[in-house]
Amino acid sequence: MMRPMVGRDREAGRRAVDGLVVRTGRKDDLPELVRIYNHYVTHSIITFDTQPVTVESRLQWFERFSDTGPHQLFVATTGDRVLGCASSSPYRTHPAFDQTVELGVYVDPDARAAGIGSALYRTLIETLRSQPVHVALAGIALPNDASVALHRKFGFTDVGTFEEYATKNGGYISSVWMQLRLPPSR
Repeated sequence: MMRPMVGRDREAGRRAVDGLVVRTGRKDDLPELVRIYNHYVTHSIITFDTQPVTVESRLQWFERFSDTGPHQLFVATTGDRVLGCASSSPYRTHPAFDQTVELGVYVDPDARAAGIGSALYRTLIETLRSQPVHVALAGIALPNDASVALHRKFGFTDVGTFEEYATKNGGYISSVWMQLRLPPSR
């Protein structure tokens, strides 16, 4: 699935990246996805991983996605440059959660605030509406005003906050949890 996005991102009201394409993730995207993810591992609290990952260690993560079904991975590119990804992963392994997914989005730190997260989420959420998904969840480590705003833009509502429930870099981390009900598209 490829969706070109050029010119202005009307919803964001800002200049979009020229030639932006959102497509299904491929195995050969992994080195760049790992590079982007590791930036957040080492420079932020938005992921709870405390040590950088490798391409080999992310293969199992990558292999749980498919072109159909509730577990999807989309990548934003311009030319041959990977700018970010958005994914829907299993929330829990219990069968009762088969129609619930947890979303995540990571954008190259040099390409933030250019509408890439919005383009990725627009494609992911639109795709999930035709899949057996009832609820999409997002856990957002705080503070992260940009991610909270992105999720609210797409209709997510606050469910609650886990206060100081994780530690990283010697500090406690709180997370707000948000949800989006996904009625099927018609």
